Amino acid sequence: MARWAPDARGRLELAAMELFGEHGYESTTVAAIAERAGLTERTFFRYYADKREVLFWGARALQDVLVDRVDHAPADLSAIEAVTAALAAAGDEIFVGRHGYAGRRQAVIDANPELQERELIKLARLAAALADALRRRGVGDPAADLAAEAGIAVFRVAFGSWIYGGGDRTLSDCILESADVLRDVTGGRGRLRPD
Repeated sequence: MARWAPDARGRLELAAMELFGEHGYESTTVAAIAERAGLTERTFFRYYADKREVLFWGARALQDVLVDRVDHAPADLSAIEAVTAALAAAGDEIFVGRHGYAGRRQAVIDANPELQERELIKLARLAAALADALRRRGVGDPAADLAAEAGIAVFRVAFGSWIYGGGDRTLSDCILESADVLRDVTGGRGRLRPD
């Protein structure tokens, strides 16, 4: 096995996804992933703490893009507009060309409650980071938290539409469409609280 093989992370990711699909997440071992990738277990652990991290290692990059976009959004954007623009930018920067991988990844997560829990934790962290970025823009509470949580809801709905919708639209398009729907459902004039 090559000690310093090119694109080791990509090879490990591909091998893991193949094995998760063939044998299931629970039955796949780190040793099997490394072997399929033509690498050693030691190389696997240079990139990932465990096999879960193959599915979640990109969360930090996503968070960084989202926070950076909110931090640098035009000052005249509302909180939800800044979050929506950040989400659409992430769709363009991170997810272009990854539709097939994203679908396989989601299928693995959907089949495993432990991974579903980890996905929810990831989304909660993203919401918290977005809320902090909004606070730095001067958005007060609870508006910062509500805009961030609403943005993550938009992302979740859009991601599902993108994954299961056949791949003819970009994730960014799905995000913008979901944000429009959110605007429609929250634009009513009636009171939401009983008197």
